[in-house]
Order: sequence, then structure tokens, then C-alpha cells
Amino acid sequence: MVKIPVVDEEDNFLRNVEREEVDKLKLRYRVSALWIKNSKNQVLLAKRALTKKHDPGKWGPAVAGTVEENEEYEINIVKEAREELGLINIKMEKGPKIKNDGAHHYFTQWFIATLDKPISYFKIDKKEVMEIKWFDKSQLEKETKENPEQFLKSVPECLRLF
Repeated sequence: MVKIPVVDEEDNFLRNVEREEVDKLKLRYRVSALWIKNSKNQVLLAKRALTKKHDPGKWGPAVAGTVEENEEYEINIVKEAREELGLINIKMEKGPKIKNDGAHHYFTQWFIATLDKPISYFKIDKKEVMEIKWFDKSQLEKETKENPEQFLKSVPECLRLF
């Protein structure tokens, strides 16, 4: 059974707990996420697999994952980038850390990368990701307003951040 770190309101480690218990007890946990952009002012988003427990079939960051036991944010994002999109040895910079309070309680540590690669470059894991797509920033702003149900709630906020 996978265990994940539970943290307090300041992101201090408390203990490791089984994933199902974290959701059931509404405990706070950690997520790492990667915002990928290119030199054409486009953003790479991933459509979550329909088998995902949280927000299946919605567009969100190119890479994201729950930090697991014995991982830090940096280790987790490197692992997730490799697993979800086949990315190895990419340069990332650490971005902001955001506290999220909604249906789930977690901290997201953002990482940012610039990659000028076609969609065919990426090797997506269909268990995690249905599809990936480069969005023009203006197109994405329009689509998140007109069809918000197709995107994670965090996407418009991400557009403002990055």
C-alpha cells in the first residue's frame, strides 16, 4: 500500500499515511507539478486519464503527482516527468509553492521548464494521461472561461502565475 506524507498548515512533515486514509480524513498532503512552456508562448497541458480518482478527463498541468513516502518535491517531479511524459534530464526551475484548500487539502510545489519539442517527442503513459496538447496562452484563457468544466480549477490561476 502506498503511503504519502501528511503535513501541517506550514508544510511541515507530520507522518506517513495510506493514500485512502488521507482522502477519507481530509488530511493535507504534498503535490509536485510541472508547468511546461515553449518559446512560442504556448503551454503544454495534459488531459488526465479517465481512470484517475481526482478530476478524470480534465486538462491540467503537463505533469503532476502526489509526493510519496521518502520523497521530496524535487525527487517526485523528476520521477513523474519520466513516468508520465518520458522526460529525462530536463532543466527545471523551482517555482512558487501554493496552498490549496478545496475538495482536497494540499501544497503544490511548482516547477517550470521551457521545451521546444513537438507533441511526438513526448512518450505519454496512457494510465496517467489521455492526451497532451500545446495551447496558445490566449486560446487557453478563452477556453478556460468558456468551458471551465474541461479544466482543473487551478489552470486559470496557473495562467496568471506563469
